[in-house]
Amino acid sequence: MRHLHVYSGCIAMGLIATGCALHEVQHAPPTLPGAFAAPPVAAEGSLPEKNWYDDFGSPELHALIGQAAANNLDLGMARARVTQADARARQAGAAILPSVDAGGNGNYLAGHSANGSAHETDWAALLSASYEVDFWGKIHATARAASRLADASRADRDTVALTTLAGVADTYFKILSLRDRLGLATSNLNTAQKLLDVIQARFDAGVANPVELAAQKAALAAAGLVVPELEQQEAEALAALALLLGRAPEQFSVESQSLESLLEPKIASGLPSELLTRRPDVFMAEANMQAANADLLAARAALFPSLTLSVSGGVQNPALNAAVLTLSGAGPTLNLGASLTQSIFDRGRLRAVRAEAQAKDEELVVAYRAAILSALVDVENALSALDHLRRARALQEENVAQSERAFEGASLRYKAGSGDFLTVLEAQRTLYAARDQYSQYRFARFQAFIALYKALGGGWQAPKTATKESR
Repeated sequence: MRHLHVYSGCIAMGLIATGCALHEVQHAPPTLPGAFAAPPVAAEGSLPEKNWYDDFGSPELHALIGQAAANNLDLGMARARVTQADARARQAGAAILPSVDAGGNGNYLAGHSANGSAHETDWAALLSASYEVDFWGKIHATARAASRLADASRADRDTVALTTLAGVADTYFKILSLRDRLGLATSNLNTAQKLLDVIQARFDAGVANPVELAAQKAALAAAGLVVPELEQQEAEALAALALLLGRAPEQFSVESQSLESLLEPKIASGLPSELLTRRPDVFMAEANMQAANADLLAARAALFPSLTLSVSGGVQNPALNAAVLTLSGAGPTLNLGASLTQSIFDRGRLRAVRAEAQAKDEELVVAYRAAILSALVDVENALSALDHLRRARALQEENVAQSERAFEGASLRYKAGSGDFLTVLEAQRTLYAARDQYSQYRFARFQAFIALYKALGGGWQAPKTATKESR
């Protein structure tokens, strides 16, 4: 019984000593501006939801997003990394509680001498448990670091998902934009052909000169060259979209033909401080920083002594087998042990581990601040782009309208014999360029909307439990 009292005292001392656990270093919270500098997109808009892509009003895009979420290969690998990180967190957390093992063994002994022969069978059936008393919080810190790394892995998966889905929408809109430009290129080709017919008729009548005829034929050829180039870009965009969906490009197609079928969403940018809980990459950087902080605590705790308690009990034969006293016969048995370890000389290894953990902690603190700044820049760039494009809309539309009017007027005067062909040719080139520029402008607006959705986190929200831990 005296041994049990001693052992119980060791356990009590270990539990009391857990109050000596070291504490994590508290870093200063990031300083954020009160509002974004760029003007908001829409005063009546709302922050992105998880199904932000539905704001564009395209059922086909919704279906494509669903395929990418289920089959994208990068996203599949990210999910597997989350499973690995969760398993590592469970491994680290298992050390907090005692480990219990069951075992059995048997040993037959026989011997012969001048004094006679003897034999016996020794056997044991035991349960054993061991527990490292977490004096300084090393085990808890290691478990906490693994848990935060698992949170970071989930945030990384969500970052990959957001990037993938934004890429699907962007590529889808690019395909529709290329089809719009193909339609314009075909229309320009038809217009050039009609003007060539007029010039050919005037040439046959001796009114137009060979230079005018050759110049218009060159303009027709130039308009025709645009078509195969845009078709090649469309084929490449379709292949890129198929890859994002995790499927082969063969026999893959998109039904929609124009950006005209899409809606322009109304979206609010919110406050800069909301990015801390709405951007998975920022949350991932914070979780990595907290994991490094916990690793630093574990490295500091490793410099102090460690106490391990062990106990085993069961039935064995002989009941007690010791150097001084052996108790023969089968019976219950109990073994108690305690081990106190302190590193005396390791050539500075543990201190070097602590120094490495300190440097890693400092690195990830900077990385967290960099992630916040990057998020702010992303939002500012997207808001600025949308504001610029909004102010340019009237000019873009006016450019196309006036170019069409100038070409129509120049063509009518030329047909009537009172206009100069060079004026017609220049008006034709200006009109083609204005139409194509306006088509690319519309695509740029949808790209800016996607960039803003992505910059605001695409409706992502930090887990509530993780948010509480980070405070």
